[in-house]
Amino acid sequence: MTAMTQHIAQLTVQLGIGPDIQDVTSELNRIVKAAGILEGSLSATVVGSTGSLTTIEYEPGVVADLKDAIERLAPKGMAYAHEEAWHDGNGHSHVQAALLGPSIHLPVREERLRLGTWQQVVVINHDNRSRRRPIEVTVIGTP
Repeated sequence: MTAMTQHIAQLTVQLGIGPDIQDVTSELNRIVKAAGILEGSLSATVVGSTGSLTTIEYEPGVVADLKDAIERLAPKGMAYAHEEAWHDGNGHSHVQAALLGPSIHLPVREERLRLGTWQQVVVINHDNRSRRRPIEVTVIGTP
């Protein structure tokens, strides 16, 4: 029986005013390679209540479509109870991020993320200001 191993890493991504979307697939694959995990899984979580992680085909049309869909789900300018308490203009940001979620869990096969041909991992800033988003990453599996 092969022993399981764990590797913990962090990457930080600079994002503009939301929704801003950036591909982090190559950075996550670098972490997997550095971990020396041949078969296992990767878990990643963006730190902060106005950020999210998901997968898409990272091409301009899909990115634009996703931004539009996010805006339709929780548009700016609506009344949000969050504004009554904090008056920071980002109630929509919290709702958008909660709908997409902060985490992703992906298979690792042959020392790479197992993704579809047109599937990339993206981090999204939903906030009404630019943010440096830390992403906590854990890779577990067999070397």
